[in-house]
Amino acid sequence: MTDIRKGQAPAPLTREEFHDRFVVRFYDPAFDAERDAIARLEEIAWQAHDEGRKSPITRPAGPGFADPAYEASVEWLATRDALQRAQARFQDPTLPGRVLVVCGSSRNDGTCPGEVSKTWRLAKLACDAIESAGGDQGPQSPGAFHADLLDLSLVTSEFGRTIHPCKGCVSSAMPLCHWPCSCYPNHSLGQVGDWMAEIYERWVSAHGVIIVAPTYWYQSPSPLKLMIDRLVCADGGNPDVTSTHGKKVEEAKRIERDGWDYPKHLSGRTFGLLVHGDVAGIEGQRRALADWLDWMGLVDAGHQAVLDRYIGYYEPYWNSHRTLDHDEAVQAEARNVARSVVAAVTELRAGRLWKPDAALKAPRVK
Repeated sequence: MTDIRKGQAPAPLTREEFHDRFVVRFYDPAFDAERDAIARLEEIAWQAHDEGRKSPITRPAGPGFADPAYEASVEWLATRDALQRAQARFQDPTLPGRVLVVCGSSRNDGTCPGEVSKTWRLAKLACDAIESAGGDQGPQSPGAFHADLLDLSLVTSEFGRTIHPCKGCVSSAMPLCHWPCSCYPNHSLGQVGDWMAEIYERWVSAHGVIIVAPTYWYQSPSPLKLMIDRLVCADGGNPDVTSTHGKKVEEAKRIERDGWDYPKHLSGRTFGLLVHGDVAGIEGQRRALADWLDWMGLVDAGHQAVLDRYIGYYEPYWNSHRTLDHDEAVQAEARNVARSVVAAVTELRAGRLWKPDAALKAPRVK
């Protein structure tokens, strides 16, 4: 067994340092009347932190796990159960097609910018095209389609809406990266309210995924990248948290050393992309996103479904929405991305479309 390297983590917080970090969230003078109550809550939080109570409520994992007696987080078990129900919906041929449309911008009119994003407008065009794809068929018909709009900008505008960063468990050993992610919530560190528990379920439920994204400094916006990193567990992640008894690095390394199959939990879905920008960088982001989705086992929906476009090339920002109003071609392309994904979903569910190399055994399974 390889050595486990140590020495990067800083020393634990002192009681005084914990106090400084805890009380800053109660800076508003409106809390002054409750300082004694806040101090009592602080002491409880300190004890949870000092004792490392990451998952304060657990239960035996039960049948179907490598170690049924292992005390697993009830929150993780609930998320896992939700993903299993979502997978059952995905596989049910009697249900309508479902397309997840991801708005990858950080901007909306409920926060500092005070205006909707062009990305959101394009995502709404895609949603409208998806919803109209069923024609005269009822909303519960297998031929109908439902658009699920995931607006990642909510992390900038809603209280408690958080996507915590990936901690890189996979780089220690793939089986340490659980599906769904078990790094969160971590109550001892205050890392709670993790939106990814819901986002995982929405990805699993979807037959197709469309990502609409602006380009920030040649790359994906922060909320989009946070989601992407946290989806690493969908590609090779370990669905049995008891096999490593939580985060036991030695056990995870041993499992991968002895053979790991890197399951692709989101394979069998299709995808589309519309990346936009105003100066540079759209090609690189589009390639990176397409390669990522392909790596996870998703199938691209064709030439008109994977696009990068400039909206107002080198034009000013103040009137960029007016520029989009006039760019009827890019609006039509957003609709065509959606129509291509709808067509691909129809073919996939009918068994007429698949990844041509799906049956090949990869010589490099990672």
